Amino acid sequence: MHPPIIGFFVLITLFIQTTSQPVKYFCSTYNPTTTYAANLNSLLSALSSNANRQNGFCNFTAGAGDHDTVHGLFMCRGDVSTAECETCVNQACTDIPLLCPQKKNAIIWYDHCMLRYSETSVFGMAGQAAVQFSTHNPGNDTPTAKFMELVAENLDEMGTRVAGGGGYGSGKKFATQEANFTAFERIYCLGQCTPDLSDSDCRKCMESAIKEVVAKAAWGSRTLFPSCNVRYETYRFYDTQGRSRNSYSKVIIAIVVPVIIGIILFIAVFCFVRIRNVKKRNTTTQTTQMTGVSAEESTSQYDFATVRAITNDFSHESKIGQGGYGSVYKGLLPIGQEVAVKRLSRSSGQGAQEFKNEVEVVAKLQHRNLVRLLGFCSEGEEKILIYEFVPNKSLDYFLFDLEQQHLLEWSMRYQIIKGIARGLLYLHEDSRLRIIHRDLKASNILLDAKMNPKIADFGMARIVGVDQSQGSTNRIVGTYGYMSPEYAMHGEFSVKSDVFSFGVLLLEIIAGKKNRSFCQSNKVQDLLSYAWEQWRDSWPLKILDPALGESYAINEVVQCVHIGLLCVQEDADERPTMTDVMLMLNSYSTSNWLAPHQPAFYRSGNEKMVREIKLDQSMSVNEVSISELYPR
Repeated sequence: MHPPIIGFFVLITLFIQTTSQPVKYFCSTYNPTTTYAANLNSLLSALSSNANRQNGFCNFTAGAGDHDTVHGLFMCRGDVSTAECETCVNQACTDIPLLCPQKKNAIIWYDHCMLRYSETSVFGMAGQAAVQFSTHNPGNDTPTAKFMELVAENLDEMGTRVAGGGGYGSGKKFATQEANFTAFERIYCLGQCTPDLSDSDCRKCMESAIKEVVAKAAWGSRTLFPSCNVRYETYRFYDTQGRSRNSYSKVIIAIVVPVIIGIILFIAVFCFVRIRNVKKRNTTTQTTQMTGVSAEESTSQYDFATVRAITNDFSHESKIGQGGYGSVYKGLLPIGQEVAVKRLSRSSGQGAQEFKNEVEVVAKLQHRNLVRLLGFCSEGEEKILIYEFVPNKSLDYFLFDLEQQHLLEWSMRYQIIKGIARGLLYLHEDSRLRIIHRDLKASNILLDAKMNPKIADFGMARIVGVDQSQGSTNRIVGTYGYMSPEYAMHGEFSVKSDVFSFGVLLLEIIAGKKNRSFCQSNKVQDLLSYAWEQWRDSWPLKILDPALGESYAINEVVQCVHIGLLCVQEDADERPTMTDVMLMLNSYSTSNWLAPHQPAFYRSGNEKMVREIKLDQSMSVNEVSISELYPR
């Protein structure tokens, strides 16, 4: 971006910052005298001049007469920088005369500061009952008693710390506190008193404010008193770094200096871009010749040196995963974005074709339930894929681990099922390409920070025509236990092949068990057979994961078992499309649904399999992806 344009956007940013709206304000008492009005102007001028104080607080008295004296103060939130404090106070000094004309007492609150003035002294006085404002976050449900107990406990601890000085130095009575509510949710608390209050008065003010906040029984709430305030949320709304941000002088330098040397920089950048483009065209041509992947057709291309740098030379500390395909490392791009770097091993079985396929397929996909490919590297024998970083690993890590299963409550599993269905629907119907994934399984479902599912690993995916929904191959790839019978035996794949895999995965999410390693006392060796027998005998809830206890919705579980069995029908024509699946997941009535028949590969305890798949000796049945398998 050209330097003058940078300066323009900085000015726009400053304008936006200085026109923030107040959270609340109050005014009272009319018709001040002319002397009082003059003293008020002097007071506001003095407060504005002291807005850059390091401790974010100032009180001042203007005038000497009993009826014309004006007392005022400002206080900035303890975590904001000096520059932000100055901006907020100046805004308050501008706004308050406009919002409270001809008033002798007023107070105004913003997110970053508060300012007040009065005809009587307000210094060192709690005054929490005089003027107050409380608000809370509206929601569709009321938080549990356990949640509110945790809120009250942490607010009380925080209030004690605020009254004791908060530990932030510079005379601030300010503190923040955080606590885990669940494995994936936190509570964030903030409290502050004006520094002129005594410890005991601050504690009393905090207790009153906390009582008001807790009484709201909401997922987030705040109470504003003239001398103290309290707030809690389920997201971080304050700065925990304690950094000092740029002051106005730095901003001015950032604007003026680039403008002065703009012409010189423009010439230098122009020359650099010209040279880089020439090199990039040459590199792109060479890469396309070597790998068949065109950088223009995909995402960003990185050289191997860059990838080594962002992964700390593929250090052991950066390694976050290992599989048959190779290793995964956590990295940090130069722009500060966290990424997952998948370095394919030379013996992984995912060769040049799968690598090219994944780069060109995923680069064209954009959906919240699909993992995003950010870049790739192909130099010599090095084949590397760079994805968005998804912090909560894969679904199988939680689903099949006895110590982690309890973290997946039914409501979370139900949302994961819906998210996977939305992702598959996008691949089959809504993207500009029709994609058949061909390897949908629990280990290929990644979970983000909010446990939203993202379908990953498109090395085996196939692009078919918009009007085409099936194809065939003599090279079968996928994972035994998730493959549909027509694909495993005849190499015929279609969107219904993915539907079959989805059905297996859905039943695994319900049962918390792998399809192929499932075993019950009646010697049934796969989950599909067991689920069918329980459905046939009107006991669908018997397949439910015991780790769920009693925390599940019966209608949703039965609904999902029904959908799962429909998806694993032996005849592909009897399976629903993903459009049908989404309609069923969002339906409250099952009266018009088809009844499932016995699933593919069904067997009873003493019978042989109805269908038998003949496997290459090189193929494992223990949830291992097949790289090559030829049907006989």
